[in-house]
Amino acid sequence: MTETPPIVVAALYHFARLDRYEALKQPLAELCCRHGLKGTLLLASEGVNGTLAGPRAGIDAMLAFLRAQPELAGLEHKESFADTMPFYRLKVRLKREIVTMGVPDTDPTRIVGTYVAPEDWNDLIADPDTVVIDTRNDYEVKIGTFEGAVNPQTQTFREFPDWVRRNENALRGKKIAMFCTGGIRCEKATAFVRSLGHEEVYHLKGGILNYLETVPEPVSTWNGECFVFDERVAVGHGLSLGTHALCRACRQPLSPEEMASPEYREGVQCPHCVGRFSDADRARFAERQRQVELAHRRGERHIGDGPWPADG
Repeated sequence: MTETPPIVVAALYHFARLDRYEALKQPLAELCCRHGLKGTLLLASEGVNGTLAGPRAGIDAMLAFLRAQPELAGLEHKESFADTMPFYRLKVRLKREIVTMGVPDTDPTRIVGTYVAPEDWNDLIADPDTVVIDTRNDYEVKIGTFEGAVNPQTQTFREFPDWVRRNENALRGKKIAMFCTGGIRCEKATAFVRSLGHEEVYHLKGGILNYLETVPEPVSTWNGECFVFDERVAVGHGLSLGTHALCRACRQPLSPEEMASPEYREGVQCPHCVGRFSDADRARFAERQRQVELAHRRGERHIGDGPWPADG
């Protein structure tokens, strides 16, 4: 019997009117420190969002604290497991938004799209009257998406509302089906689109990760891998580890073909950023990579070998 790895990784978010969010920061930070939790937790007047890792007892204590707040009683979370701590520090931050779209008064607790279970997603997006929209950023879409999905080619989620406004005529009268990695961006995206008067707006419950975990690969309409904001970089069907790595200079995900490029130098540059940095920058990156390799040979992890920072 395989033993469960000792580190629990809990990903969570919940939209709620949380007017007293500032008062929660200190007790949450103290609780997390006391239990040895690391990762990032964002608090805003619209709710909570974050990923924290640590021992079972600590994760349970943190979740119990959050759910003890009346506004967050319905908070759901998703767990995975790790052999070693995937984060280097704890950050509990106050923000204007728990996922940054930049449109005031977009409120998923008031208006939101219709949730679609992973088992029903294929039928919805196969409908010729459905426009399927990938709400993620371009670097994420590049490594995998659903068949027939529209790529808005955004660099940040802040650009998504402007893309919707520019394409209002093409969307009018259509079924609009949107998806993202874990569901949080779609909560806001569907709320915004519905606020413009579109009625048939849908989103994939639990996001791509839930689909890849639930839908068997032989009947899946997903192509490629799914970018994730942690040290795995990307996952495939069944949430198996993907083939992509991260450029430690520009933070772009890299395919095996890109890593085979003569322009790729591990930790220093890749085809995306080969002309972007100065000689001094590349020298600094090379020294960081040398320290990473020395740490690996000692059986340790170097802070320069950490995961991609989460995109709010």
